[in-house]
Amino acid sequence: MFPYPSGAGLHVGHPEGYTATDIISRYKRMKGFEVLHPMGWDAFGLPAERYAMQTGIHPAITTKQNVDNFRRQIKLIGLSYDWDREISTTDPKYYKFTQWIFLKLYDSWYDFKASKAKPISELVQKLESKGSEGFEDLETFSAKEWKEFSNEKKETILSGFRLVYQAEIPVNWCPGLGTVLANEEVEEWVGKGYEVVRKPMRQYMMRITAYAERLLEDLSLVTWPGSTLEMQKNWIGKSEGLELIFPFDPSSPQNGIKVYTTRPDTVFGVSYMVLAPEHPLVDSITSKEQWEKVQEYKKISALKSDLDRTELSKEKSGVFTGAYVVHPADPSKKIPVWIGDYVLYGYGTGAIMAVPAHDQRDYEFAKAFGLDILPVIEGDLSQGAFDSKESVCINSSSSEVSINGLKYKEAFSKISDWAEKKGIGRRKTQFKLRDWLFARQRYWGEPIPLVHYPSGVTKPIPESELPLELPNLSEFKPSGTGESPLALAGDWLKYKDPETGEIGTRETNTMPQWAGSCWYYLRYIDPENPDKFVDPNLEKAWMPVDLYVGGAEHAVLHLLYSRFWHKVLFDLGYVTTPEPFKKLVHQGLILGEDKRKMSKSLGNVINPDEVVTNFGADSLRLFEMFMGPFEMVKPWSTRGVEGVFRFLNRVWRLYHSGAEESFRLEDIEPNEDELKVLHRTIKKVDDDINNFSFNTAISQLMIFVNELTPSSRRSRKILEPFIVLIAPFAPHLAEELWSLAGKSDSLTYQSFPGYEEKYLTDDEIMIVVQVNGKLRAEFKAAKEIAGEEAIQIAKSLDKVQVFLDGKQIRKEIYVPGKLVNLVVG
Repeated sequence: MFPYPSGAGLHVGHPEGYTATDIISRYKRMKGFEVLHPMGWDAFGLPAERYAMQTGIHPAITTKQNVDNFRRQIKLIGLSYDWDREISTTDPKYYKFTQWIFLKLYDSWYDFKASKAKPISELVQKLESKGSEGFEDLETFSAKEWKEFSNEKKETILSGFRLVYQAEIPVNWCPGLGTVLANEEVEEWVGKGYEVVRKPMRQYMMRITAYAERLLEDLSLVTWPGSTLEMQKNWIGKSEGLELIFPFDPSSPQNGIKVYTTRPDTVFGVSYMVLAPEHPLVDSITSKEQWEKVQEYKKISALKSDLDRTELSKEKSGVFTGAYVVHPADPSKKIPVWIGDYVLYGYGTGAIMAVPAHDQRDYEFAKAFGLDILPVIEGDLSQGAFDSKESVCINSSSSEVSINGLKYKEAFSKISDWAEKKGIGRRKTQFKLRDWLFARQRYWGEPIPLVHYPSGVTKPIPESELPLELPNLSEFKPSGTGESPLALAGDWLKYKDPETGEIGTRETNTMPQWAGSCWYYLRYIDPENPDKFVDPNLEKAWMPVDLYVGGAEHAVLHLLYSRFWHKVLFDLGYVTTPEPFKKLVHQGLILGEDKRKMSKSLGNVINPDEVVTNFGADSLRLFEMFMGPFEMVKPWSTRGVEGVFRFLNRVWRLYHSGAEESFRLEDIEPNEDELKVLHRTIKKVDDDINNFSFNTAISQLMIFVNELTPSSRRSRKILEPFIVLIAPFAPHLAEELWSLAGKSDSLTYQSFPGYEEKYLTDDEIMIVVQVNGKLRAEFKAAKEIAGEEAIQIAKSLDKVQVFLDGKQIRKEIYVPGKLVNLVVG
């Protein structure tokens, strides 16, 4: 995964993943594979813009400086990247195609019957020929009526289908930064002292929810860590449930509050309802008596992030609206409607039927406000809410329907059938996954290539005019209107439609930082192509990515967004694989020596430049791989680096002798012991590299050096292959030794040595000798030794005879290949 080039430069945690892929790359080249091992920069983003706002220095300047520093540090470590393929998301030659992909998404819709994205032009053809026929959720109109609609009306209808659309939604607005923040960014900026409030804004969205089912199903096509697969599944959050209306008046059951529940079997336990504070019905249903309290609560809720609101341990808060709904299964029962910030408008319908007896959050809310707790599933409520699908329904009967005595499945089915028949509910598969908020009120991001016209129509600019480059502003502060600094860009904002001559205004939001990182792996394949984002033949040859290494913090969003874009490109025929990343491996975090996460504020950051200066690049590489299992969290240790440094010195001395430290390899035939340690090392290193067990591979390299060092023999046939084995881990030392061995070519494409099975097993075995079950001696013997021979040898050993003198052997036991036990008395 490519890095964000911050001003702080690399710390020693960054090279861990880079070194791992470098070892794999060097190893695969030696195995005869073509290897594409590239590097680039995820260089748009808020930190560079904030620095520009504080200093007046253009973010392009500081970004270039940061990239130059990162590149210098990475080259210092000896990572074998193909620098001809280097990319940056801020390069107009790159973001030309980020914008191109955006327009492909904008001009596409998802055909659920075909389960794939299609060009919007195909949808227009359907509407022109058949009107709204076949589209359940669309207002009814004929083909003739469609043709008579204004362009604005047509565009409004199409936006309900487009994979990119605009919507009024509650967002995390930061007045100080002048931009919307993603949920995962809120904590960081609040921690820096900024205020974040929730407020409704018109924003561009991407319809990732259309792909929810495929994003879930296609996880079966990849080899990823189990924890990451689970996180993706939970984020997508598929559930089967019932959408149900709680009417305001029993005489008009369709007019009410809609909820989605996965537990319709608990409907008789509803004692109150809760709306999200930002639910559009709140103001219209709130009574005069409760108006001020409700408005005050809405203001307070707007200051909280989604994370704060849904935290399980927080004290529940809420306000009664003064409104009531009617229980759909028991019209004689009125249910109070509250608002509470533990319900989010972006999830489900933004309203819940509260069943405090069987949901812990509802239970705590009911306890806090003295609301009824009605048990409708048989179980123990003494410790809080009781939730089980194995128990049976109780207290669940009315003149409308009864589910008493039924278990979950039967009750679910009966209530759903009843609700659908009555016309107040429908079975529904739902996902927790929300559409992707794809707009930021920032300067330092990809411009969105859309133009808004006074006629009410929004159009993309022609592809021939891409890239739409950022204007060169000198002021990066928020516009003050809620728009990005691009709202102050003067003439850049004006655009004349080449088709109609109408003067429009460019979109002033920019894309989020995620945009450029969604597809960068594809650009590595063909980075200089000015006409296509990737040549189709090259894409077919290289995709999917065989190995993707990065931090577990990207386990959900980056990977989910990349998969989404890739699937759209797949549907439209631009890529040939349904998934972008075949195998995924997460590196573990490297902590400071104080065992805390490295940060400048804690003063525990270790600069790799210092490590390389003091111990060499190979020591840094080797230690990062030797610290422990690759996926585990590990603390940095300067003493540990010193230990690895000493090992590399022992490797050097293995090839040098005498006071002059002259290089020495002998053209002598290796002996049996030397061949065994070499071939076992080849096998171990080979297996361990493939299994990402770099620490144990290095341990075996250390065993080799320890075994060979005491001998005065320096066989070329043993020590030359060892140079190849250590080269992926310590390439600088290896190349130097290879050159001293008289080789003129680089180790880069040298063949990785093979091993012979016959040297992996011992011809001799060690047999233990016991007398009356106690260890008394041991001896070496041929693997095929017979039992009688082993017993005779055991009895002849001096250490054993001491315990046999004057005693009768009552029993002789031989465990093949392991031990002889003589029982005496």
